[in-house]
Amino acid sequence: MHLKKYTDYALRVLIYAAAKPESELVNKKEIAEAYGISENHIAKIVYELSKFGLIETIRGRGGGIQLADKPSQINVGDVVRKMEGDFALFECFDPKTNDCVLTPACKLRHVLHDALGAFLEVLDQYTLEDMVENREELRHLLGF
Repeated sequence: MHLKKYTDYALRVLIYAAAKPESELVNKKEIAEAYGISENHIAKIVYELSKFGLIETIRGRGGGIQLADKPSQINVGDVVRKMEGDFALFECFDPKTNDCVLTPACKLRHVLHDALGAFLEVLDQYTLEDMVENREELRHLLGF
């Protein structure tokens, strides 16, 4: 299974924001520099995270972003589902585009569906807080 870079970067943005002291705002430029990712990519991700209610954006001088909730309330599985959109692993997962003649008798589809469910079930067991328990180490690696 392969998650989109977009999802990876979204999780990194959330980790960055959660690693900062609670009252401190972060900006797109510092996130982009810390990870070596284009600021334009970060801007798109920040927009999506804001749209999903995972972060809040504060405009103007001295503005930035902050988590919309405590890290312990942000579920990793939920973030992955929102950022990925769909999990059409194979053609048969999408009834609109499925032309596979094996679909009525295919067992593989059910196995992959179960595997995907197990994957998401594991992610659902973790929160953003679990990802930043080692804040001091993360802060050192991220340069703050």
